Amino acid sequence: MGKIGKGILGGVSGKVANVVGANWKGIDYIRAKPLSVRNPRTDLQVNQRTKFALALRFLQPNLNFIKVGYKNFSVKKSQFNSAMSYILNNAISGTYPNYLIDYSLALLSRGSLSGALNPVFDLSTAGQVEFSWDDNSGEGSALATDKVMAVVYNPLKGESVFITGGALRSDLNQVIQIPNSYSGDELEMFIGFINDAGTQLSNSAYIGSGTAL
Repeated sequence: MGKIGKGILGGVSGKVANVVGANWKGIDYIRAKPLSVRNPRTDLQVNQRTKFALALRFLQPNLNFIKVGYKNFSVKKSQFNSAMSYILNNAISGTYPNYLIDYSLALLSRGSLSGALNPVFDLSTAGQVEFSWDDNSGEGSALATDKVMAVVYNPLKGESVFITGGALRSDLNQVIQIPNSYSGDELEMFIGFINDAGTQLSNSAYIGSGTAL
């Protein structure tokens, strides 16, 4: 049994609850008792860790994009944690150990702003990806001054090239330069919009995949 000498402000001797008291060179000090750490590898834990690792590999290259894309969904948690939670709960398919990211359900930005209308991409020029879309300015919350947000994700290399405030919605296209080392790699494309004030965002849309020249 531990003892607290001289009232609550006195030294602690021994263990009181999860607090351990001791004295060193006449100085009383306390420390929390270390918690026993368990790491049971139950099926549920292994499944969850596998999913987490998969989502982490997808989100890490897009971290700075997510900081903008999830800026309105970071109450009591970081933008990254909010994105991680969304991906884990909505965008992982398959069964252990063959889990996959379902890119069509994976949102890299979230919000109520109107998204891109009929977005497509073009990989016919080496070293670049051209995104294009139809002008839906004036429909819903879409404005001509909204700025495009686009991601070129390279799963093989675990890298992304992206912009978070590019061409205007009314410009109808945006070219993103990509490294020559991406040649022959399968790339995944995402697009969204942010308003001119930077306060409203659209859900990102997955456009599809293609092989870089």
